[in-house]
Amino acid sequence: MTTLGAVYLPQLPPERLRAVARAADEAGLDELWLWEDCFLSSGIASAATALASTHRLRVGIGLLPVPLRNVALSAMEAATLHRLFPGRVHIGVGHGVQDWMGQVGARVESPLTLLREYVTALRGLLAGAPVTAAGRYVRLDEVALDWPPAGPAPVRVGAVGARTLRLAGEVADGTILTGGTTPEQVREARRWVDEGRRTAGRTDDHPITVYLHAATGPDADARMEKERVRWGYGSADDRMVTGDAPAIAGQVRRWAAAGADTVVLQPTPDDPDPEGFVRFVAREVRPLLG
Repeated sequence: MTTLGAVYLPQLPPERLRAVARAADEAGLDELWLWEDCFLSSGIASAATALASTHRLRVGIGLLPVPLRNVALSAMEAATLHRLFPGRVHIGVGHGVQDWMGQVGARVESPLTLLREYVTALRGLLAGAPVTAAGRYVRLDEVALDWPPAGPAPVRVGAVGARTLRLAGEVADGTILTGGTTPEQVREARRWVDEGRRTAGRTDDHPITVYLHAATGPDADARMEKERVRWGYGSADDRMVTGDAPAIAGQVRRWAAAGADTVVLQPTPDDPDPEGFVRFVAREVRPLLG
């Protein structure tokens, strides 16, 4: 069964998050996803706020940019969330936007090498193991968490290109695909991920999460056209969806059929009613997916 979520965009002020998270929780939304975009809101602080403000809502961070964060710190923060809110946390990591990483002096020569070292170390730390690493970027000397997660703590990787998708299949527990990913690109991503899994001899589950631009309401098409221009898409076809609940649910099925286990509807930054959007996703779109 397809999991359906929504994004709380970091263009919204942090103080709005509690109300949107509560609306999502009360409406029965499966998942609320947050971003750590520079230089907007902290992914960890936002996730903790959303989790503490709700009772059952699962919260995803997609994603934490690894050049910006020491892996031991990320492990400590992720483990704390998992222990405080077991079964309700999804952690995603990725390269980060390279221009932003350059702005803060964190850009690395080989992002792929860093990501491999980072995810390997992070998964080991979250599993409760002492980790020693002497890599090109990640260096740890018998580091172990005193309070590792009490249960499974999967690490997902945000990926676009073939090499990162293969790497995700090798070393991660799931993959996150950016908004604007077409159904055919989801199928292609699944092929690259599966190639990486075969290389690593992995047979465990590897869920794929995809963001999908979505808007509803009388001005949905106009708002989405502004988004199309902002993101530089030549066409909205197969990249964005608008309409009422049946129209959007029908489109969600296409991404699910292409191989997405979770579809996360990404509103426009100028959506006039963020609380209403999460209620719409949970109460009107979700029941149509079966």
